Amino acid sequence: MRWLQRIPLTVRFTLMAALHALLAAALAMLLYRFVLHHVAPSVLLAVLLDLPLLAYHVRRMLAPAHSLFRALAGTVASYRDGDFSFGLKWDGGGELRELVDSHNALGDVLREQRTALVQRELLLDTMVQNTPVAMVLVGPSGHIVHGNLAARRMLGEGRRLEGRGFDELLVDAPDALRDAFERGGDAMFTVGDADDEDVYHLSRRQFRLNGRRHELVLLRQLTAELRRQEVQTWKKVIRVISHELNNSLAPIASLAHSGAELLRRGQHEKLPIALATIEERARHLEGFIRDYARFAKLPAPRLEPVEWTRFIAQLRSQVGFRGATEVEGVVRIDVAQMEQALLNLLKNAHESGSAHEDVELVLRRLPDAWRVEVLDRGHGMNEAVLANALLPFYSTKRNGTGLGLALVREIAEAHGGRVSLANREGGGLCVSMTLPA
Repeated sequence: MRWLQRIPLTVRFTLMAALHALLAAALAMLLYRFVLHHVAPSVLLAVLLDLPLLAYHVRRMLAPAHSLFRALAGTVASYRDGDFSFGLKWDGGGELRELVDSHNALGDVLREQRTALVQRELLLDTMVQNTPVAMVLVGPSGHIVHGNLAARRMLGEGRRLEGRGFDELLVDAPDALRDAFERGGDAMFTVGDADDEDVYHLSRRQFRLNGRRHELVLLRQLTAELRRQEVQTWKKVIRVISHELNNSLAPIASLAHSGAELLRRGQHEKLPIALATIEERARHLEGFIRDYARFAKLPAPRLEPVEWTRFIAQLRSQVGFRGATEVEGVVRIDVAQMEQALLNLLKNAHESGSAHEDVELVLRRLPDAWRVEVLDRGHGMNEAVLANALLPFYSTKRNGTGLGLALVREIAEAHGGRVSLANREGGGLCVSMTLPA
């Protein structure tokens, strides 16, 4: 039968079809002649006895192909069920050999892809389960589809969360967590008392999975991170204060000793210089401490309606600038705080290396806000300074406290506004403060 397997598949099936047709035609002809011409019964019997034998040989020739087709159908069904462990073997050649080889190659590719997918799923599951962020996936019915280990510890006392209603889970949750969910969106909340409290960040994202709406809830504990940041901030504050105190107290102590020596020697004419320097360093230290106290104890703004014309005139009486001469409108601000903020910006502009006549204040009316811009033609700032200029304790000045711009930002944000810095074309800096109308 191997000679048959070497015949192309299409030729084989064509021959088999033709043979079946010939057999059927011969049988029909014999029956027709038997009925009409009374063919000898012995001839008809001989033909009828040969037909089963011929059919047997035909089925035997087609049996390997039928077995292969059944195997192909079985492996395709296995692939559909996700089982890619099957392969086929065919000793013949021709188109069937090509079909079997292609089928086995497809199985190898599917098997490799399935293995890679399983490995990625295991990696992703390991990452999700071991992340310190509590992750809860809520289905469209409000029941939990998945909750990682952190979520079990935080919300379920270590028990599995899958299948439980998320609203039922919140019943036993801390009041602060329930309040954060009721407010909607992202939020930060604190759990515990003042002696033992934890700070959490809540994030909620909705998306569609298989055409159905799901919600991903993330709860991240920020206590340790905030404490590290707090410690780093205090260390920086201590370094800045220590530096300023040393810069003032060291020359004061030295000049006091020098003054005592001058008195002992009777050189009274040099005493006023030493005393003036001591006074200057003491006043600098006093201003430094006053600035820190003002920044640390900035009260909530007491808003009141103020006409820009009157406010700008009061500001111009304390520091020089050009622009903002024809301003109409009313803004709700804390006059003392806003005056302090703009004085800081205008003084910085004068100290930037800009000519005094180039320091300008521009006031613009936006659809739902006011924009106040302080412009100069000084040296501007490089990218690193621009990125850190609004941070507390950051200063590029030798005797700076790093609180001027930080205080401006604090005042603007307390008023519901914001502050931004940008270099100007042609040199200089633009500090923009946007305030609600």
